[in-house]
Amino acid sequence: MSKDNDNRLVYISAISYALITGLSFLFTKIALSISSPLDILAFRFSAAFLSILLLLLFKVIKLNYSLDRIKKILPLALLYPLMFFAFQTFGLQYASSSEAGILLASAPIFTLILARIFLGEKPNILQTLSVIVSVIGVIYITLMKGTSFDFNNMKGIIFLILSALSFSGYSVMARILTKDFSSMELSFIMSIISFICFNILAITNHIISGTIDTFLSPLKNIKFVIAIIYLGILSSLVTSLLTNYILSKIEASKMSVFSNLGTVISIIAGVVFLKEEIFYYHIIGSILIVAGVIGTNFLGKTEYKK
Repeated sequence: MSKDNDNRLVYISAISYALITGLSFLFTKIALSISSPLDILAFRFSAAFLSILLLLLFKVIKLNYSLDRIKKILPLALLYPLMFFAFQTFGLQYASSSEAGILLASAPIFTLILARIFLGEKPNILQTLSVIVSVIGVIYITLMKGTSFDFNNMKGIIFLILSALSFSGYSVMARILTKDFSSMELSFIMSIISFICFNILAITNHIISGTIDTFLSPLKNIKFVIAIIYLGILSSLVTSLLTNYILSKIEASKMSVFSNLGTVISIIAGVVFLKEEIFYYHIIGSILIVAGVIGTNFLGKTEYKK
């Protein structure tokens, strides 16, 4: 494959990642109207894990693992999706979704800093400003919705910052590990650890609450099943594969800014599918986000520390 075609595939993958992530908010809303956040996490990663098992069973994929190789991947899986979603879920118990949007939008800035420290990535000034512009776009949209940022919810804010840091740490670590592991190998371990941990947490929570008999009840709802299939297979497994592939090709700081593009997709999806209103600040914020994504990826080449 030529270099131009290779680059084209990387950016198609990155846009696909943003598209799937942006649309996931629709399906998350559907799932949340039927079940609890912890149960949804358990079901979505069960779907991701089962889909990989089917691929293995029919020999569509082959995986090469040893105990030493698994040990190398474990920290990555702990950072994302385990710690990322866990901190996000607990953070949302104490902070608003608007506060979550602002704080999680800061992930590209954390990634920029960590990538410079651990990977020697040195984006030029225009690329750095582009990352900041993208983050400002998300914060602007969130604040203009009319909700305040309440520093009294410090527990929630701390959890959400830790969630953003987890994703940034994952972006940097995956950039290193993709040199030795395939995207499928990384994604499989990430899925199985999340499958085990979130199911243990969800089932334990039901046992403590005395509601274990209701754990599987949401699966009787076809809307919930469709939402879980989307969240588990597309929004968990496929995005994991896409992210690990992209990070094997481009810098972590470039990849992370695509997460903010999901905000634009979610706005469009809300207008098209939920008939939500679109306001001037949605347009202004979206322009800032898209400009930031374009600037980060195309305004000069990244200089590497020797």
